[in-house]
Amino acid sequence: MNKDQKSQYIENMSNTFDKTEAVIVTHYQGLTVTQLDELRKRMREHGIKFKITNNRITKLALEKTKCKELSSLFSGPTAVALSEDAITSAKILTKFSKENEKLKILGGIMGNDILDIAGVQNVATLPSLEEARAKIVGILRSPAQKIASILLAPASKIAILALEKSKK
Repeated sequence: MNKDQKSQYIENMSNTFDKTEAVIVTHYQGLTVTQLDELRKRMREHGIKFKITNNRITKLALEKTKCKELSSLFSGPTAVALSEDAITSAKILTKFSKENEKLKILGGIMGNDILDIAGVQNVATLPSLEEARAKIVGILRSPAQKIASILLAPASKIAILALEKSKK
C-alpha cells in the first residue's frame, strides 16, 4: 500500500469502527481458505462483515474510535467481525470456533462494553431478537388465553346447570 491508500484505509476503518455496534476480534491462523470462505459465507448471510486486518494500520485506525481498548488484541493473524447484531455474530463465531479449533476468539466490543472471551461466549448464549420477541408474545398471550377460559367456564357451567334444571 502506498501512503494515500494507507490513509484512506485508516479513515475507512475508523469510520467503520465508530459506526458499528459490535466488533469481535479473532485469530484465524491455521484455517484453510475453504474454511475462511465458509465462515465469511455464514457471516454474509446475516449481514456481518468478516475482515482480515493489517494490525499496525488497524491499530492506527482504532486510536480515535470507541474501540481503542481493543488495540492490544491486534497481534498475529487477526480478523474482525463487524456487525449491528452482536448476538448473531457471537453465535456464528462461537459455533464455528467449536467446529474449527484453529479459530480463536480474542474479545470484542458490544455498544460501549468491552468483552473478553467469556463475555463473547455469554453473548452467544443470549436469544436472538426474533427469539426474544417470540417469547414475549408467548408470555403476553398466555394470560389472555387463561382469562378467556376462566370467563367462559362459568358461563358454560351455568348453561349446563340451567339445562339440567329444565330437564327436571
